Amino acid sequence: MKKILVTGAAGFIGSHLCERLLEGNEVMGIDNLSNGKLSNLSDIWGNFNFSFYQYDILHKGQINYFFDNNQIDTIFHLAANSDISKSDPRVDIDTTFNTTLVLLEKCREYNIKEFVFASSSAIYGETEDVLTEDYGPLNPVSHYGAAKLASEAFINSYSYNYDIKSWICRFPNVCGEHATHGVIYDFINKLRRNILVLDVLGNGNQIKPYIYVKELVDAILFIWKNTNERLNIYNIGVDSRTTVREIAEMVVSEMGGDTIIKYDSNDRGWMGDVPQFNFSTEKLKKRGWSPKLTSNEAIETAIKAML
Repeated sequence: MKKILVTGAAGFIGSHLCERLLEGNEVMGIDNLSNGKLSNLSDIWGNFNFSFYQYDILHKGQINYFFDNNQIDTIFHLAANSDISKSDPRVDIDTTFNTTLVLLEKCREYNIKEFVFASSSAIYGETEDVLTEDYGPLNPVSHYGAAKLASEAFINSYSYNYDIKSWICRFPNVCGEHATHGVIYDFINKLRRNILVLDVLGNGNQIKPYIYVKELVDAILFIWKNTNERLNIYNIGVDSRTTVREIAEMVVSEMGGDTIIKYDSNDRGWMGDVPQFNFSTEKLKKRGWSPKLTSNEAIETAIKAML
């Protein structure tokens, strides 16, 4: 039984990951609850192998106390700014990059030999090329993507210098229950306020792959268990893509409203948004993992779960 730390444990993806990791491991979750919710952990709250700490990774006293008093074998680092549309670079520097640096230092200080990192397709930047794991140059256009890429660089250097086995999982758009942001979340909340009109950011032609959160977690664990290099980098995703226009229509249809959908003329939703990307998942396929749901099926499943 491994002793595993999950950061961002009460968040969207972290809460699902904690639940799965409890199948054979002792799990300790850290979350400052800036985005996460304790209710996301309700299904595992009584599990004797789960403990939760409302700590801030950047609070030196709290994080030192945690590592002084807990033996950790593996860190799954999901704590980060989860809203790519935020425009303040200090948010990403602190909550994404600096939290990664603090935890890597703890790996060095406490001889923790496994580090799993939640990265993003945002590191690739804006391009029409098919995005493979060795694609370059990497030119992120969002502060979110820049902080994820800087984190990847330090993970590589710490892995090399201190013999830490690391896994970098690059996510596409993720959807499902416990979401705190994203297009489906936004559409549902807008329609709950006003079922008559849905205002969409962008022209609706933005097209991206979407994966259901439980399949994402399955892929993360598959990569962790089945790859064994010093540094393991994998895109996680699906082979299909979905437009924002299709998502708007699916949400409206599911919520049963006679809704007017209004688009604007922009090709993206906000500064730093990438209107389209095409993820290659061939490397992960060759290892033996593929999702069961297409992008559209993932969205349909997520809408029903979130409602």
